[in-house]
Amino acid sequence: MLRSLKVLDRFKVTAIPGSTLEERGFEHASADDDVGTVVDFLLDDERWVVRYLVVQTGGFFQERQVLISPISFRQIQWSSWQFHLSLTKAQIKGSPNIDTAQPVSRQHERAYYGYYGYPYYWGYGLVGLWGMGQYPGALGSGSWDAPIGHAEEASSGDVHLRSAGKVRGYRVQGSDDAIGHVDDFIFDDETWAVRYLVVDTSRWWVGKKVLVSPHWASQVSWEERRVYVELTRQEIKDSPEWSETAAIDRAFEARLHEHYGRPGYWLGDAAGPRNAQPSHDQASHPG
Repeated sequence: MLRSLKVLDRFKVTAIPGSTLEERGFEHASADDDVGTVVDFLLDDERWVVRYLVVQTGGFFQERQVLISPISFRQIQWSSWQFHLSLTKAQIKGSPNIDTAQPVSRQHERAYYGYYGYPYYWGYGLVGLWGMGQYPGALGSGSWDAPIGHAEEASSGDVHLRSAGKVRGYRVQGSDDAIGHVDDFIFDDETWAVRYLVVDTSRWWVGKKVLVSPHWASQVSWEERRVYVELTRQEIKDSPEWSETAAIDRAFEARLHEHYGRPGYWLGDAAGPRNAQPSHDQASHPG
């Protein structure tokens, strides 16, 4: 299912109840342990995938921000706005310190993945969004055989993760004129792939919100805070309007891709190990 990334802000994150008082933070033992609240996301600007949630912690964690990968998800409850992790609070507390206000390099990621014992998702070319597969759960479940260290790595200083909060507001520049600004991101809640940028055109004309695939961008200038697309203002004006209150179904997507003369991404999607995914409830987040 396709969902808005913006509505995941303020979702609660919980951990497996610990077996000791220290792990439990001296809390009552009946339910999952609270970790904190989602405040941002880190986007992979090469593959356009949500790689991490940025979670603001407190109490047991002494008020710091930690990175949580979808690999660690045990269950997602959209109706109650919660991500349940397959980690304990003690594991999360001991995770490598990463300054989320600074760019996160591959070197930082190697420390993170090494700590949790996850295989790297990078170094496999274009085989899958998550290593050899399309779904993050495969890395956490060990459902396919992969070494923790893979030979094909980017350089240690390679910065490829971007804050979703900072990219919101980037100007979208068309082939003939400005089109609007990035307002949100639409992602697939199984693969965590970013399928669309939500472009708000209201600053440029009495407009609407439209969807544009990030893969249609010819350039993203982080210095200029701009996304360049080979689309005209008229093409954007004539495109199907996106409504925040309506689900994005395949019929809408097909109409959108047909309008822009682009093939549907789903035509090339490979089947993946869905049993490696965290369980989902069926209710949708309001809005």
